[in-house]
Amino acid sequence: LQVELTMRAMNFNAGPAALPLSALERAAGELLDVDSTGMSIMEHSHRGKAYEAVHNQAIALVRELLGVPESYDVLLLQGGASQQFAVVPMNLLEAGRSADYVLTGAWSQKAYKEAKVLGKARVACSTEADKKFTRVPKQSELELDAEAAYVHVTSNNTIFGTQFHAFPDTGKVPLIADMSSDIMWKPIDVSKFGLIYAGAQKNLGPSGVTLVIIDKALTAGARKDIPTIFQYRTHADNNSLYNTPPTFGVYLLRNVLDALKQAGGLAAIERHNRDKAALLYSAIDARPDFFRCPVDTDSRSTMNVVFNLPSEALEAEFLAEASRRKMVGLKGHRSVGGVRASIYNACSKEWVQALVDLMTEFHKGA
Repeated sequence: LQVELTMRAMNFNAGPAALPLSALERAAGELLDVDSTGMSIMEHSHRGKAYEAVHNQAIALVRELLGVPESYDVLLLQGGASQQFAVVPMNLLEAGRSADYVLTGAWSQKAYKEAKVLGKARVACSTEADKKFTRVPKQSELELDAEAAYVHVTSNNTIFGTQFHAFPDTGKVPLIADMSSDIMWKPIDVSKFGLIYAGAQKNLGPSGVTLVIIDKALTAGARKDIPTIFQYRTHADNNSLYNTPPTFGVYLLRNVLDALKQAGGLAAIERHNRDKAALLYSAIDARPDFFRCPVDTDSRSTMNVVFNLPSEALEAEFLAEASRRKMVGLKGHRSVGGVRASIYNACSKEWVQALVDLMTEFHKGA
């Protein structure tokens, strides 16, 4: 199961995204036989000792890397972040109360839409202007309800290339964050949040696993008049083993988290990510007549760098040349066009340098 490294593409996909090579190599080596059990992890019972060890290692690594307090539950669920758009209000939005939503892009809009189906929700702020979200809001722009059940934000916006670099102060109201596209890009203070959720397929692992980190007080106080499978307490009480989990996905999640630990933890990962982002944004800003990033400078994402060329025709030529150089996933989201480089944790600085070299050469030849 050896892979010829020269065959590997430079993967700038927005998600599912690149995974650390060491995590993939470990999976390749253990695909047929994990821990000398004579079986793949996919063949093991989720109630057996072999899988249980992997499962618990994954949860322990989440706690270690993010410094999750013991007063929080760490859940490994299915359904993706899109399911959490509904599950959050199902659990936390009590009848007669309202929730605040900060709208900074398509995913926060979808989360807000689901909340309105299930109860009362209001827009605390929106940075949409002419159907474009080019920044995240300042604290002074937020119109927060002091009696809200919670305040919901999307920490990073894959489509529009914006990111919260300082989270809102919501006082005593729990802050809920969809961190699907920037979880573990740097250390965070988990205690500032009531709940964090993230689809794994950007920075954590393959699609099919959803990480939820929730204050145990919210778990205990959540609604009980919803189906058992959607109650956070159900999964907290059963160590995320109430039903059969996505065992291979959790196994790969464990591998990725271990790779992050071996790389020096989140402090080292943050330096790696900031270096990549600085390199790419510098290349854009050095040629403002040719490359243009539509995002306000203080809202620029370290994970999803978006930019435009002078015309769609030039963008098509640029993307074609990138493809010839084995760079994949650079086409912007269909709703906004342009170019988007998703430079998540597993994206190497060498890949970003190769992209910058292409930008330099393309600019000279245009």
